[in-house]
Amino acid sequence: MILRTIKVVAIGALISGLAACNSSDDDPLPVPPPVAEPEPLPQLSAAVGAAFSGNCNDLTANLSELENTEITSSSEVAAGELTVAGNDIAAHCLVTGNMHQRVSSVDGNAYAIGFEMRLPIDWNGRFYHQANGGIDGRASTAIGGGGPGGLTNALYQGFAVLSSDAGHSGSLGPTFGVDPIARLDYGYTAVEKLTPMAKQLISLAYGKGPDRSYFGGCSNGGRHTFNTFARMPNEYDGYLAGAPGFRLPYAAIANIFGAQQYHSVATDPDDLSTGFTEDERGMVAAAALVKCDDLDGVNDGQIHAFEACQEIFSLDDVPTCIGDRDGSCLSAAQKTAIAPIFSGAVTSTGEEFYAPFPFDTGIATGGYAQWEFDIPTTRDTGAVAFIWGVPVADPATFDDTDFGLNGSIDDMITSVESTDDIYTEAANSFMIPPNNGEELSAVRERGAKIMVYHGMSDPIFSPLDTVNWYKNLSANNNDDATDFARLYMIPGMGHCSGGPAVDQVDLLTPLVAWVENGTAPDNLVATARGAGNVGGENGDVPADWSVDRSRPLCQYPLVAHYDSNSSGDVELAASFSCQ
Repeated sequence: MILRTIKVVAIGALISGLAACNSSDDDPLPVPPPVAEPEPLPQLSAAVGAAFSGNCNDLTANLSELENTEITSSSEVAAGELTVAGNDIAAHCLVTGNMHQRVSSVDGNAYAIGFEMRLPIDWNGRFYHQANGGIDGRASTAIGGGGPGGLTNALYQGFAVLSSDAGHSGSLGPTFGVDPIARLDYGYTAVEKLTPMAKQLISLAYGKGPDRSYFGGCSNGGRHTFNTFARMPNEYDGYLAGAPGFRLPYAAIANIFGAQQYHSVATDPDDLSTGFTEDERGMVAAAALVKCDDLDGVNDGQIHAFEACQEIFSLDDVPTCIGDRDGSCLSAAQKTAIAPIFSGAVTSTGEEFYAPFPFDTGIATGGYAQWEFDIPTTRDTGAVAFIWGVPVADPATFDDTDFGLNGSIDDMITSVESTDDIYTEAANSFMIPPNNGEELSAVRERGAKIMVYHGMSDPIFSPLDTVNWYKNLSANNNDDATDFARLYMIPGMGHCSGGPAVDQVDLLTPLVAWVENGTAPDNLVATARGAGNVGGENGDVPADWSVDRSRPLCQYPLVAHYDSNSSGDVELAASFSCQ
C-alpha cells in the first residue's frame, strides 16, 4: 500500500511539473474542446396528393410547351385494364412521346429518347423514374418496381411513373453504340434529359410538380440508379437499386473471361455448359452447404453467413476426379479453369479487374446457366464491341462467338477505357458513376435515402462488388452510412430474382417511410414464392421448403441467425434474428 501511494504521488508531481512548463501559475490546464455532435440530417416532408386536372384524352394539346419533346399519344386507361401481379391498377392517363429526335451523322440511323408516362387520376404526389435493364431499347410498361418478387409497384401505390428506352430503338441491338450520342444517352444523359421534362409534364397534368421523386431499377436499372444518385443528387429523394451493375463494362468482360475458361474444359466446344455441367454445379453447391449451412445456427438450405463461408470454402473442398467426369467430382483441369471465375477475373498478367463471386446455392439453377454460358457470346460481346469499345467494331464483319471465345481480354479492357475524335468519353466514364458512387455527401446532406438489394447467387454482377461499394461508402461516412444508405443481401437469389431464395419483399413502402417520415427500414421480412404466389411462382424454390418460407431481410453486415434457444419453426422469419 505504501509503494502504491508513493507511485501516485510521484505521478502527480510529474503531471504538475509538465503543466508548469506550459502555463503560468495563474493559468488552468487547457481543456480539450468537446467532440462536435454530427449535424442531424434534414427530414423531408411527406408528399401531398392531387387529382388529375382536365381530360386525359385532351392532354396532348396541353403538352406542346415541353421543350425538345413530341407527345405522340395521350389516353385514359380504365381501372383494372392493367393488372400487375394480380392487382388491378387504378385509372390513369398513359402518355407516350419522344425527346431529341435526330438522325445520326455517324451511322445515319434515326434516334430519339422514347418514353411512356402513366399518370394516376388519383395521384399521391410522388414521381417514380423507372430505369430499365439490359441494353434498354424500349420503354417497358411504366409501373415502377417496388423490390424483388413483384409484391407491389409504384403505379399501384399512386405514383406517376416514367419509363424510357434510354435513347435508342431495340431494333438496332448493340449497334446503337456506333452513334456517340446514343452511347452517352444509354450511359447517363438520357436520365438528365428526361428528368426535367417528366417533372414539367406532371406539373401540367396536376397543377403542381411532384413533392417527392424516386428513382429505381434492377440490373442495368440498378446501374442507372447508381449513376443518378452520383451525378444528380438534388433531383431525387429516394433510390431503390437492385443487383446494381455499376461497373457494367468490366462485369461483361469478366463474363467473357469466364466463357473462355469454361470453353477450355468443355467436352463439347459448341456448348459452354459442358465445361461446368448442371450436375457438377449442383455438387459444388451441395459441398458449400455442407461446409457453410450451419454457420447461421441451422441447416436450412441457405447460406446466410456468406462472408464467413468464403473464408472456409473453396474448390479444394470438392472431390477431384480420378477417372472420368460423372457429376460427382471436378477434374483438376476444371478446378484450374473455374477457380478464377469465383476468385475474380484477371488480365494476362494476373491483375484482377473485377470482383470475386461467392460460392452460393443458386449456381445450379437454369438462370445461372443462361448468364454463364449463353449471355457471354450473345450479349456481352456486342456490348463490348459496339456500345463501349474504341475503336468500334464493324457490324458487317463482327462475329460475336469468335470475339467472345478467342478475343483478348486485355484488349477488351483497353477498348472500354479508350477515346478518339468521335467517342470523346470512354465507357468507363459514361457507364460508371463518378468515384464509383462512393462519395455521396450531397445525397446524405439533403435528407435523401438509398436502399440497395443484391442476390448472393447473381452470376453476372458480383454481389461482393456491391458489398465492397458499401464498405467504401461507409468508410467515407465515418464508418457508418446507415443513416442514409442500406444494403440487403439475399442468400440464394439469382439476378434480380429467382434461385433457391426468399426473393419477394416490398422495399418501396419502407423507402417512402424512411424518406418522408424518418422511419428507418428495420424488421423487413422476405418470403419465398412457391406455388400460387401472387407475384409469380419461383420454380427454383426447393420442394422441401414451405411455399411461403420467410426470413428477416437483414441490413449488411448483419445476417439472419436461427434462435438456438427456441424450437422455432425453421420456415418462419420469427425464428431468426439479424446478428
